[in-house]
Amino acid sequence: MARRLSQLADLPVSVLNGVGAKSAADLAAIDVLTVLDLLTHYPRRHVDRSREARIADLREGDDGLVLAEIKRVATRRARNHKILVEVDVSDESGFLRCTFFNQSWRAKQLSEGANAAFFGKVTTFRGKRQMANPLVDLIGNKTGKIVPIYPQSADLSTWEIGRWVEEALQRAGDFADPLPQPVRDELDVVDRTWAFRQIHQPDSMGAVGAARKRLAFDELFRLQVALVMRKRAVEREAKGIQHNVDGELAQRFRQRLPFPLTGAQRRAIDQIESDLAGVHPMHRLLQGDVGAGKTVVAVSALLVSVQGGHQGALMAPTEVLAEQHFLGVRSLLADLTVPDETGSLFEERPVRVDLLTNRTTAKERTRLLAGLDDGSVDILIGTHALLTEGVAFKDLGVVVIDEQHRFGVEQRAALRGKGNDPDVLVMTATPIPRTAAMTVYGDLDVTVLDELPPGRTPIRTVWARGPLEEAEAWARVKAEVAAGRQAYVVCPLVDESERVQARSATDEFERLRAEVFPDLRLGLLHGQMRPADKESAMAAFRRAELDVLVATTVIEVGVDVPNATVMVIEDADRFGIAQLHQLRGRVGRGAAESWCYLLGGDPESERLAAVERSTDGFALAEVDLEIRGEGTVLGTKQKGVSDLKLASLRRDRDLIEQARSIAFRMVDADPLLDDNPVLADEVRALLDDDEAAFLFKS
Repeated sequence: MARRLSQLADLPVSVLNGVGAKSAADLAAIDVLTVLDLLTHYPRRHVDRSREARIADLREGDDGLVLAEIKRVATRRARNHKILVEVDVSDESGFLRCTFFNQSWRAKQLSEGANAAFFGKVTTFRGKRQMANPLVDLIGNKTGKIVPIYPQSADLSTWEIGRWVEEALQRAGDFADPLPQPVRDELDVVDRTWAFRQIHQPDSMGAVGAARKRLAFDELFRLQVALVMRKRAVEREAKGIQHNVDGELAQRFRQRLPFPLTGAQRRAIDQIESDLAGVHPMHRLLQGDVGAGKTVVAVSALLVSVQGGHQGALMAPTEVLAEQHFLGVRSLLADLTVPDETGSLFEERPVRVDLLTNRTTAKERTRLLAGLDDGSVDILIGTHALLTEGVAFKDLGVVVIDEQHRFGVEQRAALRGKGNDPDVLVMTATPIPRTAAMTVYGDLDVTVLDELPPGRTPIRTVWARGPLEEAEAWARVKAEVAAGRQAYVVCPLVDESERVQARSATDEFERLRAEVFPDLRLGLLHGQMRPADKESAMAAFRRAELDVLVATTVIEVGVDVPNATVMVIEDADRFGIAQLHQLRGRVGRGAAESWCYLLGGDPESERLAAVERSTDGFALAEVDLEIRGEGTVLGTKQKGVSDLKLASLRRDRDLIEQARSIAFRMVDADPLLDDNPVLADEVRALLDDDEAAFLFKS
């Protein structure tokens, strides 16, 4: 009978010969606890013995990889009193000396007669080839043509791991395959049993590639099936509100806007209103670059709810952003009225927008909660305070969550729970590549705003690599203030830290005020200030009572002051690409030309060069993914993404799209996977008990 992965997950690795208590502890240290963990502890590379370089062929200055036998190991003290381990190795063509500085443990690891792979830069000394501190993989007496090299530790060698993997494969036999043969043919992938054998014991490098493709697809496919099942289960279970999208309130709002909607905004509104009119609750992600006009799209959706007699809620991650949204939405809706049926009379009343944060006074909170309860509050904007007990809506129809990546899935569900299956729109101004969005937000429909409103002047970004460019940045600030405009100076820390040598906001505020801008009006804003002081500083900057605002990343999102035309980001290398792009988006919000100066950093920094080169958030997201990898780009991960051991959101874009397409096809044909118990078994392993019960509920 074919073996299921869940059966291997139930077998401790100690069932294998030679895995005693010590070896089991060593394996646990590299997260290998079960036989399945061992079989998915894939080789990090494969050495093709038919193609590796011979020692005689190594050239000075090249990076070389050789398989050789250890002939001599010696330890001595160098002149600087550091321990030096010298290892002489040989293959059939010649000799190579490998030297290890301050790695005395190498003398125990590398014994005479052992075979190992050595990788490093080749130099010559007195006419002899050598490598300094090369990477070393002990490979035992491997004689196969392709040698797998496993991730290992000081206590485990690649040949030990390989020996246990070989036994596990023999005892496992054939693997149960969740992909029917017709699907494998369509995708041009091999069967699972062959894939597991060839990734660990390959016949050729071509076989390694075919095996990797199949096993990477499996990882992505399991995750996509879970996401698609969640999406379909919500649609199946939730009743939803069929909104009237033809009401005049939302139309009046859009007609009265002082600017035309972009084509992307119109397409987004059409998609959202199609969702709102449907029988299933909307679960949509709205991605848009900085300044793409997401707020107008969100307000339009909220007004569809209000015009039908329901309420709307907008949740933001910080008080600064919530207050900014409140001021912006209230301004957009000024003088807009909504029909209100009172007894037999029909009269117009202003759309009521309220704000709820932890700063809301007890008296104001009581008034606000009464308005929520009787339905007179149409739109409530706030922070996590919206989730607190006692915040009860009369009839919540549409929920908007801004900067979704700052909230967990549980918080999204908690706000949705304030109503009877309201429609949910989540927004982010931190673009992530489309394939990553399909993986992290795979249970949501995705809309992208890929146009900027007309009239926006592009921001000129200058990476100040030295003192001359830094002087230019401060001169630009003075010139813009003299022209009646304003500037931001952003610092990565609030107070000076001995651990991180970066300019703190408080110290830099004092330095700039005393030495650089003694004649200008400076303000300070950071997250550790009292809420009242933060709002006071922000309000003064909005009213142009301050020329320069020295701030931390508390201004990263949502702050909208069109008169600010210069940003100077100090110690720019302390920030990630997405954060730099978000910060830069605080300028360039008016018609005047704007500048962003990046101060400091490694002259070779790929990140700073990318931000200087491009103002396209989606293009920068792709660069970020390439530079840092998916783990750091995705932020709050969905459960399951951490199970990707072979699959890469960078390299496997085509596999992600194929996996999602097949997942929809299979789930729509067999919603509970009754006809594919092997796949159902693997998907359950990704889920916690509550979610598994929900998704597989008949």
